[in-house]
Parts: sequence; C-alpha cells; structure tokens
Amino acid sequence: MPVNVEQEYQRVQQDLKEVSDNLKQFAEDSQAAIKEGKQLSQETKERVDQLLTTQGELNARLEAAEQALADNRGGAPAATLSMGARVAQSDEFANRAAQLAQGGKGSFTVDVQQAITEADASAGATTEPTRVPGVVTPPERRLFIRDILNFGRTASNAVEFVRETGFSNNADVVSENPSGGKPESDITFELDSANVATIAHWIQASRQVLADAGMLQSYIDGRLRYGLKLKEEAQLLKGSGVGLNINGLFTQASQYANPGVSVTEDTKIDRLRIAMLQVQLAEYAADGLVLNPIDWTGIELTKDTQGRYIWANPNGVNGPTLWGLPVVATQSLDQDEFLTGSFQMGAQAWDREDATVTVSTEDRDNFIKNMVTILAEERVALTVYRPEAFVKGDFQLGSGA
Repeated sequence: MPVNVEQEYQRVQQDLKEVSDNLKQFAEDSQAAIKEGKQLSQETKERVDQLLTTQGELNARLEAAEQALADNRGGAPAATLSMGARVAQSDEFANRAAQLAQGGKGSFTVDVQQAITEADASAGATTEPTRVPGVVTPPERRLFIRDILNFGRTASNAVEFVRETGFSNNADVVSENPSGGKPESDITFELDSANVATIAHWIQASRQVLADAGMLQSYIDGRLRYGLKLKEEAQLLKGSGVGLNINGLFTQASQYANPGVSVTEDTKIDRLRIAMLQVQLAEYAADGLVLNPIDWTGIELTKDTQGRYIWANPNGVNGPTLWGLPVVATQSLDQDEFLTGSFQMGAQAWDREDATVTVSTEDRDNFIKNMVTILAEERVALTVYRPEAFVKGDFQLGSGA
C-alpha cells in the first residue's frame, strides 16, 4: 500500500518527541544521581545509547518525509518547526544529552537555521500589500473646439438654414426724377442643411463586479463620456462629411492663399497673419487660431538674432495668444496644419441629445449570463454658414505665398 506522506511525517514527529523527552528525563536523573554521589547503572547507559540510536534513525526518516512532502506540494517549503522542536531534534542536543546521561556537565548551543520568512508556510500569510484606492486614470486630452463655437439646441434630426449666395449691389446716386428709374439690385439664396450625427460606443461588464466595486460603474461612465467628447472634437474639426460623418470646420474651410502680400522669408507667424487677412477680406473677423501643440511650441520658442525670445517671456505668465487672437493648441489637428476663422459668426454647433449613459441587462443574452451592457451616446450637428469665414493651410513654408 502507498505510504501516506502526511501521516508518516506526523508519526515520525511524534516518535521523535517521545525519544527526545526520554533523553531529557535521563539527563535530569543523571545529574541528580551525580550530585548524590551515585553511579549510573550499566542498564541506564545501555538504554541511553539505544535512545540515541533511535533518535538518529528518526531524524533520517523525518528528513525523508519532509522531502517527500515538499515534492507532493510541488516544491513548496516544508512546514516550519517550532524552536523547541528544532532544539530537541538537533545533533547538539543529542550529543550533549548522552554526555549528561554519563555524568558530564556544562551547556550547549543550538543554531536556529530556519528563520521566519515571507514564505507561505512561514509568515507570508500575514503580509498584505498596500492597495492604492480607486483606479489610476490614464491622461485625458484637453478638449477645446466646443469652447470656441456657439452651441444651440435642436429637436430634429437635421438643421436647415438659408444661405445668401449672391448680392448684386447696384445702389447708386440718382437724380430727383430719374428718367430710367432707380437702379435694381439682386440677392440670391440657397437652402442648406446639416444632419444630426449620432456618436456612440458601449462596453460589457458583469453585474457582480459592478455591485461589488461601487466606484467602478461611475469610473466606466466617465471614461465612456470622455470617449464621446474626444470623437466629437475630431468630428467638429475634421469630420469628412461623407456618409454619417459631420462635415467639419477644417474640411469646409477655404484654402490658404496669399492675396498679394509681399513677405520676405516666410515664417509660420507670417502665414497665420495672412490667413487672418483672408478671413477679413471675406468680410469676417477672425476670433481664434487652431494649431497643433508642436507648432505652437515652435512659435513660442522663436528667438531673435541675439537669442532672446520674441513671443514669450519664460519668467512670466503668458496666455496662448497670437496677433491678439486666442490660440487653441490641440492634437485633433495634425502637425503643420492650421485653422483660423470667425468661429462665433461663421458656424454653429447643435446638441440634439446630451451625452447619456444607459445600463441594460436586455442586450442579447445578458440576462442569463449576469452581464450588463453600458452604452454611452450623444447626438450633435454642425452648421457652417460661411465656409469662406474659415481659412486652413499648412506650414510648408515657401508654398502658397
């Protein structure tokens, strides 16, 4: 029959304890007899020798049982012996007990070779890691485009508007009684519209984890809402207008073209000022500049021939402004691209439905699997009343001047 390692280990420990106790008792009796001037009998000496032999055999069996136990546990460390058991099973104790049994005197020292450690079989279970509360959130991009646009509300799935497309202004000075009548002007219009776009995404989670981690659902809600706003900014700025996409500001803006300003050694700052002029020539006033953060940093670091910063004082607090206009530095615009225009008058954005988060157990087989679907959704539209009120371009210097 196979040997039960656990039982063998416990049996050997018990037998070894009994032998150690007997040796201890013989040592105490021997010391008492020596003090009284008595001699140990031959029978006593033989009994001590037999106990010492048995102790050696039991120690060997104990080591074998410990090894077998460790193998059965996949290499886990054997159970830690108490200090008393370690002393009783030591060679020092066995050798000194024999000397004491035969009339010797003195003391002995036993090294404790198995210290308390972080192993599971030792003090590991009492050590707990420090848990930082909550969830460490990855960085979120700052969103700006919504802040520089006028937002309205709509109750429909589309926004229509009438745009003036032509104005023949024939106003002139006339006589008191003009023979041919007064001059006639002409105005033409066109109807345009922008569809409301739906931006949405969802995630699945178990009902149990949402119930057990009270803050998790609110954290997920916040991340889903941020995802909507991040996509909203990309659509408002550079939506393609194809299919369900918003027709964005950058997509509809007029292309940069120098109207005839003579520029020596064209720079990024020059190009932005000329783009503002284009907006002005379209009878609008530019009220903002949109740049990539890399381009804006390059402009701020512009120096004169003596190494002095032109646009900013590193020792002071300077707001992001250029040519008197606020600068929006956003990664929603690619490097080397820029956009300027009349954001307050030339366009308007519309909220059909604010960002909402819905939790449902009725999606597919959620109910029988204890799952929930968390859906975040919003509906938004953009109307660009005058594409010529916006000018886009790039900083490939030397072109378009």
